Amino acid sequence: MGTLVYSTTGQEFAFDDYVLQHLQILFAGKLRRGENFFLSWRDPQSVGDGRSAVWVDPSIPLYFRYDGPAHKQLDREWLEEMAVASLSPSGLDLSDDPRMSHQVGSKGNSVKRKDQPLS
Repeated sequence: MGTLVYSTTGQEFAFDDYVLQHLQILFAGKLRRGENFFLSWRDPQSVGDGRSAVWVDPSIPLYFRYDGPAHKQLDREWLEEMAVASLSPSGLDLSDDPRMSHQVGSKGNSVKRKDQPLS
């Protein structure tokens, strides 16, 4: 699992390296064009089993950290689907994408739901 480090507060979100690689390519293209959007996903049980969303904007620092050394072949069709979905009012929602099952999470201190006890 790689990590998307979001904002100056250092919130960390875990994604499979393959997914993270696609997000990095998508973000680079959209932010280069000045296109802001929401990125949403379903949280794992360990952080309350809810949903999370972040606003992706050129003014917000992003850092992509990969666990594995090698990049895999990009799925161009998936990148196109992600780009189109990101244009919707709700942005890019990875929650129902079958390629995302068990491939996203949150690192310890990131987005623990307040209605769930910390463990």
